[in-house]
Amino acid sequence: MSKELVKRILSSVILIPISIFFIIKGSFLFSLFIIIFFLISLQEWLMMSKNSPYKIFGIIFLFFSFFTIYKLRINQDNDYWFFLFVTTICISTDIGGFIFGKTFKGPKLTKLSPNKTYAGLFGAFIFSVIFAIIFTKYYPSKIFNLNIFIFVILISSVSQFGDIAVSYFKRLSKIKDTGNIIPGHGGVLDRIDGMIFAFPLSYFIFLTDYIK
Repeated sequence: MSKELVKRILSSVILIPISIFFIIKGSFLFSLFIIIFFLISLQEWLMMSKNSPYKIFGIIFLFFSFFTIYKLRINQDNDYWFFLFVTTICISTDIGGFIFGKTFKGPKLTKLSPNKTYAGLFGAFIFSVIFAIIFTKYYPSKIFNLNIFIFVILISSVSQFGDIAVSYFKRLSKIKDTGNIIPGHGGVLDRIDGMIFAFPLSYFIFLTDYIK
């Protein structure tokens, strides 16, 4: 097992419980949590984009994305299952993509992100569906039906697109990571690149009551 993988696992073991704690607590603590992550992400983006023409679009998108993340959690009051569900899909997508990509390698998915493979894409979908099924088992009122399956595949796809998009901008800036604040992962944007794309879509789907 590589040192990078060990760091990645240890960081996840620490970060995931902390994130869940702030999500469950909601209100002030969650707001503080979101503000801190937003400011760090914004700083990383400013350092990465510098004087590029797309700099302002990234700033607007980050503000919009974090606003929808905040709204989605606050709108649920004490029933935060949907927020945790989306978080689970994004995390399992990342884990599945990483494990399958490193294990099976194979043909590259896109030139925009050289490390992404078709094996990783397949693994991301498998892990997201498996974890979604496990997640719904803990909520007796939730049944893993066709609507949820479609939602999981959609959010997993958007999360992977976000990963590729941020990777593309990193390549334009000729950097490997957006920062080094998280051992094994790099910067905050490296960790939440999929989430900042998946949560805005999840928020609007939540408003339609597609997932009940």
